[in-house]
Amino acid sequence: MLGFALVAGSVWVVLELSSTLVEKMQSRDLLLGLQLPELDDLGQFLRSLPTSALLGLGALTAVLAYWISTRPRPITPPCDLRLQSQEVQMEDGARRSMMGDSSTLLSYYHEDAKTMYEVFQRGLHITGDGPFLGSRLPNQPYTWLSYREVLSRAELLGSGLLSQGCQPSPDQFIGVFAQNRPEWIISELACYTYSMVVVPLYDTLGPDAIRYIINRAEISTVICDKAEKAAVLLENVQRGETPGLKTIVLMDVFDAPLLEEAQKSGVLVRSLRDVEALGRENYRKPVPPGPDDLSIVCFTSGTTGNPKGVMLTHGNIIADFGGFLKVTDKVIFPNQDDVLISFLPLAHMFERLIEAVVICHGGRIGFFQGDIRLLSDDMKALRPTIFPVVPRLLNRMYDKIFSQANTSLKRWLLNFAAKRKGLEVKRGVIRCDSVWVYVTLA
Repeated sequence: MLGFALVAGSVWVVLELSSTLVEKMQSRDLLLGLQLPELDDLGQFLRSLPTSALLGLGALTAVLAYWISTRPRPITPPCDLRLQSQEVQMEDGARRSMMGDSSTLLSYYHEDAKTMYEVFQRGLHITGDGPFLGSRLPNQPYTWLSYREVLSRAELLGSGLLSQGCQPSPDQFIGVFAQNRPEWIISELACYTYSMVVVPLYDTLGPDAIRYIINRAEISTVICDKAEKAAVLLENVQRGETPGLKTIVLMDVFDAPLLEEAQKSGVLVRSLRDVEALGRENYRKPVPPGPDDLSIVCFTSGTTGNPKGVMLTHGNIIADFGGFLKVTDKVIFPNQDDVLISFLPLAHMFERLIEAVVICHGGRIGFFQGDIRLLSDDMKALRPTIFPVVPRLLNRMYDKIFSQANTSLKRWLLNFAAKRKGLEVKRGVIRCDSVWVYVTLA
């Protein structure tokens, strides 16, 4: 009965609209010229229809009305997409974005976040003691460290490093040789808290490049995740290839043989927790950096010779993600409810800038388990709102989805859905709840 009432109401709306339209035309000749039926004839025609036909017509009208009222609207681009930048005069080919509203270069977006240390403090102020860094074991839910827990551990770790001889200065370089995990961010924040500089190391650099970076940056302390990596670093010291390396801090547990090798090499090996305990006994007040102080040195993979170190100040990074916030502030609104899944290498600035945006607004960061094959499982458990990707990963996801289409009908549906989604994007309709998304993921 309720369904019939809804359908009847829909038909009534259509009839009323038709009546209004006819009244506005106020011309029988115009109606005849357009060959539109008389309203009386239309009403007689509808009354002659069986109930099932009226129900179908009403349902179709209701669906059409709903679609018209809720259909997605295209996003208006902030500038001409064919002209997104302009050349800066007297700057040797440099270009400036057309999406800004001022010719002045942007140094920061938030007045209270001009260094990476202040970025964290701002996020802490927004969220209080809210969840910050999450990790999980296989088939387990995510567990979280709060903002205050991370702050406490970073200050203890930084104090412990200072107790071992490191200096609270932009001339002090600390290597971080680890996969994405909470301790990476804790180590980074420890450096920022005491004005030290982070130098990321990663496996794909290769052993020669890692040795080169340790020597070139005069790194005396490396924080790494696994004992296997520490063993490689010790071998380099034993061969006399990295004589300046004096301390290795391990995130994971390690056994006695590693300590024996460290003693032979004259290198101090300690666990991260032990260094934090040392910092608790010898706590130092934070020594925050300034915007012009060095923040990080990112080394390239060295495809054209030795790796090249890119020296980025705190102000460089702040200006970078400040520019992103400025040109997207009409469509993207980061907040403390955002959840980022961290799986792209933290040794690359793309991932670190995205994480900086999340931290600055009090959001959460959940780390994948370390195996890219389990990424989809991690995403189901985390339910992120932010998913940064690179083309290689998108191609892999595309191939995996289409490889599962084992019938001609499924392949046709997937191709059709992909094309329709592509047309939506070309029209400026950006959404993740279209029927084409569900067809693809079904």
